Amino acid sequence: MTNASHRAGKPCVSKTIRSPVGVLTLIASNDGLAAILWENDKAGRVRLDVVGEDAGHPVLRETERQLADYFAGRRKVFDLKLDFAGTAFQKKVWGALLTIPFGETRTYAQIARQIGHPTAVRAVGAANGRNPISIVTPCHRVIGSNGALTGFAGGLATKEHLLRLEGAAAIKAAA
Repeated sequence: MTNASHRAGKPCVSKTIRSPVGVLTLIASNDGLAAILWENDKAGRVRLDVVGEDAGHPVLRETERQLADYFAGRRKVFDLKLDFAGTAFQKKVWGALLTIPFGETRTYAQIARQIGHPTAVRAVGAANGRNPISIVTPCHRVIGSNGALTGFAGGLATKEHLLRLEGAAAIKAAA
């Protein structure tokens, strides 16, 4: 079972896959992809009602296929139905993440301005850290205002790997 905790509501199923950035747990409801969790994800970071494994679930199979294409350099945009579980503010931040083009980065301050909350930089950072659908919803493309890599649920080495895979310019190591 995953380390995802329970969320009241929709039951979800999971599938574990191997990837170039480690073991990932894919989680879907019948309404879409609900999460991509890291091997060493913090317990409780993402709250979902995972009722079991289902390697044949169509959303999970399609997510696995699109992730394989992404890691092989054949995919720059994901085409998956997403089922976010979060607050209205979090969903606004996660929606903004989906607008960051492949190979580009944004700062937390830029995201805060984009969603109409220019002083909510820390809240944007907190919502970014709670992004349940890593990689597909590219929280790895958000960096510090000085260009440095900052916190990432998958670890900073993974964040750097993903940005390099995408050819992002000007990647600075974490401070």
